[in-house]
Amino acid sequence: MAHMTLAITGRTASEIADSVRGLVERGVLSPGEPLPPVRALAAKLGVNRNTAVAAYRHLAATGLVESRGRAGTVVSRPRTVAMEGFARDTVLRDVGSGNPDAHQIPSPARALQTIASRPVLYGEPVIDPALEAWAAPWLRADLAPGEMRLTITSGAADATERLLAQSLQRDDVVALEDPCFLASIHTVRIGGYRPVAVPVDEEGMTVDGLRAAIAEGARAIVYTPRAQNPTGASLTGGRAAALRDVLRDHPYLLVIEDDHFSLLSQQPYHSVIGPDHRRFAVVRSVSKFLGPDMGVAAVASDPDTAERLALRLTPGTTWVSHLLQRLAAAQLTDPEAQAQIAAAGRHYAARNARFAELLTAHGVPTTPGDGLSMWVGLPVPAREACEQLMRRGWLARPGDEFMLDAAGPSVHVRFTVHELDDPSLSRLAADVAAAVAAVQARDATRTGPVR
Repeated sequence: MAHMTLAITGRTASEIADSVRGLVERGVLSPGEPLPPVRALAAKLGVNRNTAVAAYRHLAATGLVESRGRAGTVVSRPRTVAMEGFARDTVLRDVGSGNPDAHQIPSPARALQTIASRPVLYGEPVIDPALEAWAAPWLRADLAPGEMRLTITSGAADATERLLAQSLQRDDVVALEDPCFLASIHTVRIGGYRPVAVPVDEEGMTVDGLRAAIAEGARAIVYTPRAQNPTGASLTGGRAAALRDVLRDHPYLLVIEDDHFSLLSQQPYHSVIGPDHRRFAVVRSVSKFLGPDMGVAAVASDPDTAERLALRLTPGTTWVSHLLQRLAAAQLTDPEAQAQIAAAGRHYAARNARFAELLTAHGVPTTPGDGLSMWVGLPVPAREACEQLMRRGWLARPGDEFMLDAAGPSVHVRFTVHELDDPSLSRLAADVAAAVAAVQARDATRTGPVR
């Protein structure tokens, strides 16, 4: 421990954190190895104890170290990051995947026959004209009046990563919804930024939460205007207006709006981006309605953000394939595909509403929300309920995986049920109620009778 205290250098919290990070990267500090106590480190470096505390807090926020209370602070071991998608090698019925229904995605067969054209060469425009002609008016119609530029990226996660990278440095604070979309959590942590949780309620991101994140130094915000994943919440007009009021005094705060459900959403669109906000990006991918493999997202942003983003999509390096762009444009302008997309949105809403109705009838009051999945609150810890569901043949997703600032075990489970028929939905609802009852009975047995 003494040699480690001597190895760490720095006079500010940032310098101390960078020193520890360098020791980890060079292998001098190994996973599980304890860091010096705060008092000892502060005394050796000749800094205030609060400076050492702040350095350790920065490191913990980026996941490099973790606090173990009285046992001190240790270097984190590699963590498995939860990701979306089907669980591999399971015999259980997967109702936690978060995937769209493959039967609701328009077939690309007809569109593929129309996109053959000459090859695209280095130095040519990076945006396909047909996709630009469709996407630009689609995005402009929902933005406040002002200059807007279009960029095409390889999906929403790619857009978010590039937008943050062109604007932030390691350890910068990013405000994220809590609970949060798994890809956003992963992107922020991999980028070395510090996530700050902004609670989400039934009307979306909370006003007090946004104020607190800004006070904590947030330089960017990533949020969902509707069909928030995992909660299904959508911003109301009143909430969006209140959030715009908060942001009015911070026009250069980068606001990234991930409108992932766009064409499928059954809720009106409300944005927190006001007419005078200077740094913004609205991201709409096609993955939920044309399929995750399409890898195309349209990004509308202010001119400065667009220019920075374009530099990270320079022709000859990382532009989005024009074949994918043409395929997306061909489907998005096809009346038959448009009708199927609209029908898919109604299908997801109807299946979720039916499951909410069945759960409520079984004593688990549920509101469906909007989106591919449902956020179901239970009177018992989610992980324990999911363990009971596994015994009944179901694989669900506990809410703990989506939490940034959990004060305790989550009591929510995310279900993806739109592929289930009515008998299967009924059985799942009954099994959820049985799982809750089993956990409650076990807890009662452990506690014993009250005397």
